[in-house]
Amino acid sequence: MDRLLSVEAFVRVAETGNFAKAAQQLGVTRSVITHRIQQLEQFINAPLFHRSTRHVRLSEVGETYYKECADMVAGFNSLTEHMRELRAKPTGKLRIQMLPGFAISHFGHLLAEFTRLYPDIEVDVIVNDRVVDPIEEGFDVAFQMFPPMAETLIERKLFTVRRLFCMSPDYASEFGVPTHPQELLQHKIALYEGYPSRNRWVFNREDEQVELSLPGQVRSNSVHLLRDYAQTGVGIVCLPTLVASEDLQSGRLIPVLSEYLLSSFNFSAVYPATQRRALKVRTLIDFLVDNFGAEPYWDVPLLERGWIR
Repeated sequence: MDRLLSVEAFVRVAETGNFAKAAQQLGVTRSVITHRIQQLEQFINAPLFHRSTRHVRLSEVGETYYKECADMVAGFNSLTEHMRELRAKPTGKLRIQMLPGFAISHFGHLLAEFTRLYPDIEVDVIVNDRVVDPIEEGFDVAFQMFPPMAETLIERKLFTVRRLFCMSPDYASEFGVPTHPQELLQHKIALYEGYPSRNRWVFNREDEQVELSLPGQVRSNSVHLLRDYAQTGVGIVCLPTLVASEDLQSGRLIPVLSEYLLSSFNFSAVYPATQRRALKVRTLIDFLVDNFGAEPYWDVPLLERGWIR
């Protein structure tokens, strides 16, 4: 028995919860994975999984064994990457998932610089608003606002996602500007449906806190569509500043209720524990962190004007 291959197979099955997906990710057949797990169970003389026709979950022994095995696999991969790093720059395919709100208008120029610095890395970028499990779907890293879906995933914050309610000057002239959150209920509202807070809206100003449930005449999973919708002058839209900043600075949109603080979210890199020392993943994340600094560039002018905090 090749113990390292068996341990790697065990870690992949534990993370994906599926023998077939583990086999696909490792580039072998399902029967090979099954055989390696059986050999490992015979070697330690204990079952590692509880199996049924639909589910695979770790046994009590498997849970304890997984923590040590995941570290061992990560350490081995890190050592291999380190040896390669001594001789060359990072190489290989990097498959990432990215939210459209950041991918459009922001990630392109960063990606251009990254690929210039690391020409031997092949980057495959999937852009969508779905919350994904990078292990299950085969991503090296996912960039998202939601917390990790499993304990086997690691999260590293890149920047804060702030939000503002916005309207066009034409809408303000025709319908007025709300001065209290409750007044939003009297206006046409368009909302992004993908915020982690869902339909719960909390506004904070000094000692005042207002909680609202906003119905929203229009809902979309595209913040860019909502920005364009707001510019037509037909309603009020809540937008992340990474999408609205340029329009707010130019006057195409104006802030609404900026004296009230909305909850913010972390935009984070989420990746499998077994990838935490992978050179190509670490290189991309470090590159992005270095480019953002203390505050993302789109928030700096809004912070200076006091529209966000």
